[in-house]
Amino acid sequence: MALSTAGLRRRGPRSSAWSPTLRLIAFSSGVAIGMTWLAPVASARSAAKPVPSARDVEKSRRQVRERAAEVGRTKARLALADGELDRLAVTAEAAVERYNGELVQLARARGAYAGAQARVAEAGRRVEQGRAELASFAARAYQHNTGYDEISSALVGKGGPQGFMDRAGMVKVLAQQRVGLVDRVKAAQNVADVFRREAEAAFKEQEAATRRAEDAKRAAQDAVTRQRESVQRIRTEKKNLERRLGQAKAHAVELRRARRKALDAREASKARAALAASNLAASSPAASSPAASNRPSAGPAASPARGALVARAALKWLGTPYSWGGGNASGPSFGFDQGSGILGFDCSGLAMYAWARAGVRLDHWTGTQWTSGPHVPLRALRPGDLVFFARDTSNPDTIHHVGIAIGRERMVEAPYTGAHVRISSIRRNDLIGATRPAG
Repeated sequence: MALSTAGLRRRGPRSSAWSPTLRLIAFSSGVAIGMTWLAPVASARSAAKPVPSARDVEKSRRQVRERAAEVGRTKARLALADGELDRLAVTAEAAVERYNGELVQLARARGAYAGAQARVAEAGRRVEQGRAELASFAARAYQHNTGYDEISSALVGKGGPQGFMDRAGMVKVLAQQRVGLVDRVKAAQNVADVFRREAEAAFKEQEAATRRAEDAKRAAQDAVTRQRESVQRIRTEKKNLERRLGQAKAHAVELRRARRKALDAREASKARAALAASNLAASSPAASSPAASNRPSAGPAASPARGALVARAALKWLGTPYSWGGGNASGPSFGFDQGSGILGFDCSGLAMYAWARAGVRLDHWTGTQWTSGPHVPLRALRPGDLVFFARDTSNPDTIHHVGIAIGRERMVEAPYTGAHVRISSIRRNDLIGATRPAG
């Protein structure tokens, strides 16, 4: 290429007229060759990490919905299981209290049975005592009243016949008392024996009731234990499902982010290609022809090359975090309030930085950025122009957002807290107009 150029230079005046064309051909050839060399590298990168398709993103969203539904169903099962556990716990508590009551009744029955046994034993002891006293009394009466025989005792005994009669009457009275005592003791023994048998029967029945209460208590407690295990299993299942849901959400977010990043990169590549083409057109021989040079200049603000530079400067920061109050003429910066810990741009900070790359100083405020140059009809919009959005599209005082046009009705913007610098459509309901800053 150097030899050919030298040859052309030796041809004289005509060579200077053709050299811009040759330079354009050489530049275009170089770009084509460069793109040819870069294509395999880009293809290799794409093959290494394919861009998620819209179907992949939708599949991940569907998976998130399905797993969220699984978590929802598990939560419903867990609620039912918890309710059943509460019901079983109440039943178990009642069974425990019933068992406690039966234990109290059993202790009382045991005490009543022991008391009845003691009363029977005391009655038996008194019967035996009465019998012994009656036998002893009979022996003494026989000794006192029957020395030889009744007739002799009546004639020669102490006090004579009258004394004998008195003694005999007393003996009869005492004997009757002893017999009455024995009878009463026997009757008491019979009653006590009846009480003993009743107490024994009550005690045995209470023992049976206590065993039944204990069985019911154990069954209720076992049911509670099984239900607790069931609830724990469901909780573990829910935890695992929630973990899988979190993974699915993270995967879906990653796919959306990767696709958005790829689409932004593709948009940025197209925008840069369009900007390069506009620069190439601006430097073409037609643009530098005498006829073109005789046209009146539109001034620096109207230069497509300057707007292209602004657009490229904004595209450089795709993916940078939004920072409230962030960004200045030098680049991203920490903002304030919600953006105090975030290094990035807000909307007007990004516009301020991009136009500073082209030598135009803007305030960090959409209010003065709106009036920083002539307003441009949307049909004449060019890369680098600022597009503005307002709450009331008839009132510029309500402007709240600005983006940097990159062509094809697209813009670079720093949208809102939690988002990143991205490429978006300018076609929104709150679009109020565009400005081409002058500097």
